Amino acid sequence: MPHAVFYDCEFLTAPGAPMRFWNGPADPDPLIAQIGAAKLSLDEPYEILDTLCLHVLPVGRDGRRVALDPLFTRLTGIDEAVLDRDGIALGAALDCLDAFSEGACLWSWGKDELNMMGVSCWIAGIAPPLAPARFRNACDLTLAAGTPLDAVHKLRSNTISDYYRVTHPPLQAHDARDDALCVAYAMQALLRDGRLPVAAFD
Repeated sequence: MPHAVFYDCEFLTAPGAPMRFWNGPADPDPLIAQIGAAKLSLDEPYEILDTLCLHVLPVGRDGRRVALDPLFTRLTGIDEAVLDRDGIALGAALDCLDAFSEGACLWSWGKDELNMMGVSCWIAGIAPPLAPARFRNACDLTLAAGTPLDAVHKLRSNTISDYYRVTHPPLQAHDARDDALCVAYAMQALLRDGRLPVAAFD
């Protein structure tokens, strides 16, 4: 059964860090602390087949675990206790995502792989296990469905389903699995009403 995998990552942050592009003197490196994914069938009726949620232990340049800023915890609900209980190494998490994908392309809202494969792997000192060619930008799918470019620029992974007026179970913003699901539900709706051709996933 052909399928597409939508994924999302939650990165370390602190007050003002996004506006400074994480370049402030006290800003954390944008290391992955959570990966979420949703698998969408590309056969009618385009069902959500499975989901994945992984917590990742963020390790800094000195090889030690990086403490979470309170802002990150408020946004995501992830605290040190969650990482103590569920956290795994970045390499293991990426291997899990690879296995979950079953070789399918990995779609994110934007280019999470630049942090996922670039920053986090580089700082962890590991070779990226997933090739850049495996990754796609889900923004391209909305353009293929006829969404105006200026509207696409304003959308976020946790708002896209609202834009298309998609009804789905409640989702929590800044939860990687739920943000991935939000995008997947939007693409599901576009496939079902014929606005998005399956060929756009090639």
